[in-house]
Amino acid sequence: MKKPLLGALFAVLLLGAGTAPAVAATSHDAAAPQKTTRAERITAKAVDFAGTVALSNCSGSVVRTAASLPSDPALVLSNGHCMETGFPGPGEVVLGRRSTRSFTLLNSAGSGVGTLRASKIAYGTMTDTDISLYQLTRTYAQIENTYGIKALELNAAHPVQSTAITVVSGYWKRTYSCSVDGFVYRLKEGAWTWKDSVRYTSACQTIGGTSGSPVIDNATGKVVAVNNTGNEDGQQCTDNNPCEVDESGNVTVRQGINYAQETYGIVPCIGAGSQIDLNRTGCTLPKP
Repeated sequence: MKKPLLGALFAVLLLGAGTAPAVAATSHDAAAPQKTTRAERITAKAVDFAGTVALSNCSGSVVRTAASLPSDPALVLSNGHCMETGFPGPGEVVLGRRSTRSFTLLNSAGSGVGTLRASKIAYGTMTDTDISLYQLTRTYAQIENTYGIKALELNAAHPVQSTAITVVSGYWKRTYSCSVDGFVYRLKEGAWTWKDSVRYTSACQTIGGTSGSPVIDNATGKVVAVNNTGNEDGQQCTDNNPCEVDESGNVTVRQGINYAQETYGIVPCIGAGSQIDLNRTGCTLPKP
C-alpha cells in the first residue's frame, strides 16, 4: 500500500506519526526528469490543494456528489488502509463506526487553515477497492462559510484512458502529474485483491504518505480515483508489490509503477444527508 506514513518514515528516518503498514517509502526527489506525454502537458483547469486534507499518516480530501446539499454533513475520502482502526481484512467492511479523527484542511496554496473532525467512519474496506469515507461534524456549508473552501466533486463516470490527472497529497503538500495509462482487471497485493484499478503512467512516482490522495481529472477538476499503492521492489503479488492479473489469470509485474482505486462507484451509495446506503440502486460496494 502507498501508504500510511509511520512504517514508511521509520524506513527513511523522516518525521511523521500515525498507524502504519510495514512499507518503505521510496523518494524520487533526486530522480532524473521524466518525459511526459502530450496529455500530461495539457491542463485545462489548474489543480491545487483546496479541499484536500492531511491525516496523521495519509492524505485525503473533502468530497461530495453532484446531488449533495450544502446542509449535508461533509465527507472525507481516503484509503481503507489509512483508517486508525488498522487494515481491514479481506472481506471486512467497516460501516458507521464511531470516530473522532481529525483532519487538517488545506487551502489552494497548501496551507493548513483549520481542523475538521469526524463523527464516524461512514464506510471503509480493502475488499474490491481501498477506500474510507469519514463523516464530519460540520456540513459542506459550514466549511465553505468558515474557510471559503468547497468540497471536491466525485465524478460519477468511469475514468478514461489517457486522461491527464494530478495526484494531490495533503500530507506532503505535493502534487504528481501524469496520465491514466490503463486499467487493471485485478490488482493483487498480499491478502487483498482490488478490481478495475487505475494504472498511472510512470511520471506519477508517488511516495509514502500519499495514500488516500485524490486523483483529479485536470480537465474537469473532479475526483476520479484515490491513490493507494505501487510496486516497490519488483516482487510478485506481495505486500508493497502489487501485481496485475488479467481475465485469463496471466500475471504482470511493473516495478516502479503506481496505482489508484476508482471512485465513481462510491457515488450511487451516498444517499440523503451523506448517509452510506449500500442498498441504493447502482451501489456495488462490498457489504458487511
